[in-house]
Amino acid sequence: MNDEEKKVQEKTEEPETDETAAKDFTLTKTDPVKRIIAFIIDAVAAMIVGFIPIAGGIIGALYMLLRDALPIEALEYKSIGKKLLKLSVVKTEEPASKIDYATSARRNWMFALGPLMLFFLFIPIIGWIIDIFLGIAVFVLVIIEIIKIFSDEKGIRLGDKMAGTMVIEK
Repeated sequence: MNDEEKKVQEKTEEPETDETAAKDFTLTKTDPVKRIIAFIIDAVAAMIVGFIPIAGGIIGALYMLLRDALPIEALEYKSIGKKLLKLSVVKTEEPASKIDYATSARRNWMFALGPLMLFFLFIPIIGWIIDIFLGIAVFVLVIIEIIKIFSDEKGIRLGDKMAGTMVIEK
């Protein structure tokens, strides 16, 4: 057997791993409407939990912050909305690697502000003033993010740019 035949045989016998599978697929833009529906599902889940007095807002904010790295195998380590709509967050440089808490927090910090507003709702006057400013900030950030997922050729929003990620259908 010559060297060329050995190389061909080695390639055909190589078992497929996550790494070799990741090399074979391309990162393409996900339907923005699916992403928005997944976000709404996650936001509703966070808001329902958020109505638990005091702790609920913090728990809801933590869910929104860490939703792309949840340690729940049944959800395949992703958010409820992404699981239901068959979406995944991948790192653009290493698509086969898992999303960790830090990456999830970098891409979702602006969405954690919404449920956090429910925490401040229980603090009279000062909390309500903070809520007004947070509400304005959340509204502006969500509008910017929606515009980005529709206008960017790969659907990469600001949070994705910060974390080096993108959403794919998987």
